[in-house]
Amino acid sequence: MSETKTDCNYLFELNENQLSIKETIRSFAEEKIKPSIMEFDETQEFPLELMKQLGDLGFLGILVPEEFGGAGLGYVEYALIVEELARIDPSIALSVAAHNGLCTNHINVFANDVIKRKYLPDLAAGRKIGAWGLTEPGSGSDAAALQTTAVKDGNHYVLNGTKAFITHGGVGGTAVVLAITDKSKKKKGISSFVVEKGTDGFSVGKKENKLGMRSSETTQLIFENCRVPGDNLIGIEGEGFLQAMKILEGGRISIAALSVGLAQGCLDACIAYSKERRQFGKTLSEFQAIQFKMADMASDIEAARLMTFKAAKMKDENKNILDIAAKAKLFASEIATRAANEAVQIFGGYGFTKDYPVEKFYRDVKLLTIGEGTSEVQRIVIARNLLQD
Repeated sequence: MSETKTDCNYLFELNENQLSIKETIRSFAEEKIKPSIMEFDETQEFPLELMKQLGDLGFLGILVPEEFGGAGLGYVEYALIVEELARIDPSIALSVAAHNGLCTNHINVFANDVIKRKYLPDLAAGRKIGAWGLTEPGSGSDAAALQTTAVKDGNHYVLNGTKAFITHGGVGGTAVVLAITDKSKKKKGISSFVVEKGTDGFSVGKKENKLGMRSSETTQLIFENCRVPGDNLIGIEGEGFLQAMKILEGGRISIAALSVGLAQGCLDACIAYSKERRQFGKTLSEFQAIQFKMADMASDIEAARLMTFKAAKMKDENKNILDIAAKAKLFASEIATRAANEAVQIFGGYGFTKDYPVEKFYRDVKLLTIGEGTSEVQRIVIARNLLQD
């Protein structure tokens, strides 16, 4: 396994199993993903076969207990996997993060054993891809403003509404969907449901043509008198919003890890390119201006990695991560944006072409300051924690 000079700056020494996972996912990314990155990006086709292979390796049920067909691992391992994938292709890393951390983990954490046994084995194995339906056309950062309704009708709930910007909306075989069951209770009247692909009244709307993360599919989900069995309610009525906020806390760790991996990929590319590219009779790496840019990138990456794995370790220890997850996600996504910008600058005109990886990193990175809570939302969370009595 090839190492870079900033690879091992974790808060703790990785154990033998974690090192093995890191080596396995790095080799997979280098051998199976890297040769096809631009093909995936240009065609915007979801790499379903690749996802199935990741499922065979146990990387689509990372947090799922072994009794439900998962790997039974923790957030440290989850962060390691996402970081290594993002170092090569952030799009694939995003799909793995969304599948593991949102739909699958929502069922894993909040559903009863009947639902878990019905859905988790297929999700963990990659036989089904998971989607998570919270965002709507009129409710992004204000998640509680969603309009999709779920009305009880005998032994079923009837769902009506539209979800937007849903990762795996088209390819997803299993979706967790948030809907209003009691409008008078506002966010305390929101509930969550498992909805299977093929259910009458459940269809896929517009597929987004995105700036970056193009092979990670993003679509609308449409519900028109969609009848969902009452047994598919996750937890009890009114718990959905609180469940979603807890899931997003953990999801911020995955976006932080993705950001670290993307920034590391930028730095790796810059180091290699700067040693090869010659200007004015010497390599770029001999210019102090270039050295300083890479030194700043390396320092930012190390700080972001330490913060990210602090959050992951705290999550595994069942500690409160609301504040540290927000800080990790905010800082890591912001430094990844700077790293991608500097990488294109170091590559010059070549950085503006699709012949080198930094052009794609530059396009992919912007989502990280938006998805799973914008940078502004993270600052609100952090400030509230600072100012509370």
